[in-house]
Amino acid sequence: MKTLGWIALAALLAGAAPAAAAPGKRTAAAKRTVAVKRKAPAKRAAPVKRDWLAAAVATPRGSYVVGNPAARVKLVEYLSYTCSHCAAFSGEGWPGLKRDYLARGRASIEVRHAIRDQMDLAAALIARCDGPSRFLAHSEAIFAAQGDWMTKGIFFETQNAERLAKMKPTPALIETAAGTGLEALARSRGMAPAKIRACLSNEVQQKLLSAQAKEAWATRKIPGTPAFLLNGKLVPDASSWAALKPPLDTALK
Repeated sequence: MKTLGWIALAALLAGAAPAAAAPGKRTAAAKRTVAVKRKAPAKRAAPVKRDWLAAAVATPRGSYVVGNPAARVKLVEYLSYTCSHCAAFSGEGWPGLKRDYLARGRASIEVRHAIRDQMDLAAALIARCDGPSRFLAHSEAIFAAQGDWMTKGIFFETQNAERLAKMKPTPALIETAAGTGLEALARSRGMAPAKIRACLSNEVQQKLLSAQAKEAWATRKIPGTPAFLLNGKLVPDASSWAALKPPLDTALK
């Protein structure tokens, strides 16, 4: 079989290829394509949904508010870390409350401490040690481990009642945090021992929590913990998520 010479091959390829457009000139199809591209509206980026759980601030009274400050529904929870009903609500109610109400900006919640005893105060000071941004996570961890540290704490206080009674408040708090295992729990969550002691020794925080307790028990006269205010009004018999959710949903309608 004879091979084509390079001149014949070039001529054959040239005949098979479409004619090239003259330099500087656009074909009609190219012009239409450019026109379509120019007329096509620019795509807008989808709006970023804000996770309102990341919005956490301290109030002048020292309580912490989590969620959309402009939310139509505003909750207040009075809690105690040595309260078994509060621990139950933390496990049963907080997941849905965070996911469906707080994160979506439909509601905000202000947490106020209704301190009842020495262990409760130590737990509250540790929960608040990293400020508003990590408060919820620390609080849930403390409630989740309540059965463990309270069992240790009751034994510790029974064995050391006389010695603790003779101590000044801050050293007694530090001893209580160590004896209950709350200090160990805080360390497991990334807090340095020196920081834990500093938080337990913080007299400003101690006074704020004392004032919150007075407001809860003496001024507001809450019936127990947990207790909830919904847009400023006490929700009766709402110590569980099953009891709180219906009035919360009604307020959102």
